[in-house]
Amino acid sequence: MPGCQHTRLLALILLLWFSPLAALHAESLEVRVGYIQWVPDTGPVLSNVLPEPADAGLRGAELGMADNATTGRFLGQSYLLDSRQVSSADEVTAAFDELRGQGIRLFVLRVPGPSLQALAQRDGSDDLLLVNAGAKDDHLRTTSCLPGVIHTIPSFAMLTDALGQWLNQRRWKQLFLITGPTDDDLAWASAFRRTAKRFGLKLVEDKPWTFDADLRRTAAKELPLFTQADDYDAVVVADVRGDFGEYVPFNTWLPRPVVGTQGMTPVAWHRVVENWGAAQLQNRFRELADRDMTGEDYAAWAAVRSIGTAVTELNSASASEIRSFLFSDQFQLAGFKGRKLTYRDWNGQLRQPIPLVHPRGLVAQAPFDGFLHPHNQMDTLGYDRPESQCRVH
Repeated sequence: MPGCQHTRLLALILLLWFSPLAALHAESLEVRVGYIQWVPDTGPVLSNVLPEPADAGLRGAELGMADNATTGRFLGQSYLLDSRQVSSADEVTAAFDELRGQGIRLFVLRVPGPSLQALAQRDGSDDLLLVNAGAKDDHLRTTSCLPGVIHTIPSFAMLTDALGQWLNQRRWKQLFLITGPTDDDLAWASAFRRTAKRFGLKLVEDKPWTFDADLRRTAAKELPLFTQADDYDAVVVADVRGDFGEYVPFNTWLPRPVVGTQGMTPVAWHRVVENWGAAQLQNRFRELADRDMTGEDYAAWAAVRSIGTAVTELNSASASEIRSFLFSDQFQLAGFKGRKLTYRDWNGQLRQPIPLVHPRGLVAQAPFDGFLHPHNQMDTLGYDRPESQCRVH
């Protein structure tokens, strides 16, 4: 009899142990995420010192899905990433329609602003969640408001405001701005001019870069003459694709630091970010991709992890339910930046600190003490609620 009682007790323990797991797996939830990437050819680049990886963004999304799957495995949730890398605006639309036709309602997009707008305005897009992990255009957060779209990539204004706060804090207020010819260069420079007014900085020179010479041979001759001025505290470069900016440091007329898109740079992410547990994220990414994590990788990772965090709490893959949760007080993303990250409910932008880095080190991280906000200090970076026409939530 004692042996029989022992057997019954063991059977009861096993039943109680496995029943919850069986129930979870009986109600398993499949979460499908579509990823679309198109980065237009930017043309010839004079400096290829640090070329961007062709899979920047995609590998971040893959790591995010792996992280989601780790948690989902215990909750009966499975994650599937269906990715498309395309080469034109028409292919972006075709891939989007194909994935949507397969029942996918959650999308992470690394596409230019016009393509993002076109997708958000297509018929039937109101039952989708679109996460912008590539377009930094400020107008997408201020005037071209896109319902159903959230942004994990920082805007140009967030990046330049981070730099502006640092320059103001250092009292480096007399600046020489050099702007390249591309649309992104012009957008970055426009954002910085707004930043300069916002943080009390003065542009003593504001010059467009009009040279097309090979600076590998002529930088020491051309740049000192180009940067002649009575005085300035720093040179600010707006050269997003790297046509000339890499040659500005140590070639200026006055011995001054270089900041902006080259020199010390505000970024979404960089390999030198290691505090707040970031080294663990960096190591896991290197193991997956065999390279360092870029800002575009981080934005895609944050997009996928935001979805996974919501699914974990809701046990639902509904796009509308996830979107509502992301804007709620219950959502916080552990983003390895020293603060919990949340979304702005007026324009869908992910609030996040901005690292200021040079190629081999972290200089600082914005926002900085002394720049106050009545609600959230991270809203001192980029367009605040009164400055935006958007009310997407």
